[in-house]
Amino acid sequence: MTDKIDFKKTVDAYQAPRGRFRIVDVPDLCYLMIDGHGDPNTSPAFTTAVEALYPVAYKLKFASKRDLGRDYVVPPLEGLWWAEDMAAFTTSRDKSRWNWTLLLMVPDWIDRAMFDAAVTQAGAKNQPVRLDDIRLETLSEGRCVQTLHVGSFDDEAAVLAQLHDEFIPAQRLRMAGKHHEIYLSDFRRVAPEKQRTILRQPVTAGAASAPSKPG
Repeated sequence: MTDKIDFKKTVDAYQAPRGRFRIVDVPDLCYLMIDGHGDPNTSPAFTTAVEALYPVAYKLKFASKRDLGRDYVVPPLEGLWWAEDMAAFTTSRDKSRWNWTLLLMVPDWIDRAMFDAAVTQAGAKNQPVRLDDIRLETLSEGRCVQTLHVGSFDDEAAVLAQLHDEFIPAQRLRMAGKHHEIYLSDFRRVAPEKQRTILRQPVTAGAASAPSKPG
């Protein structure tokens, strides 16, 4: 029997301190991705996106173990978030203006043929509504700043304001990509005050007078 890989323990980018910011170089990682828009608490697209991702992720896990002898723990759900005005995430907290891409990381040995087969298998019975919207894509973030937030999602605003307006400019960096969250807790089962979420912001060198919009 092969050992089951837990990427939360083997990939350094899944490590983040609580109460301080860490600069980390994130390697290129491959993800199942699906896009959407609007308040994740009320948007049907958000729920159906989650419902489409997991069947494909588990079909890939089982195929990897069965056909390649390589077993792994399905990594946590992740999300890229952005808006035309990043104040929608901090001061105004207007969730109706949010755009998002939900992500589930897959190992680099998963190829296109395995992905296509997993999608077909996931749709064989009770096909998820948004199954055809899932894509397999590599995310290149490079240098990032991240921290571990413990608490409800609505309590992130102050942390993000400090990250965007204080820490990043003080390090002579500027924002260079989409806000990234990694949900170490299952928000469907864990009380809001106990939720553990990595908050990540890609950056690039160069002082900026004000936080830039995500690319």
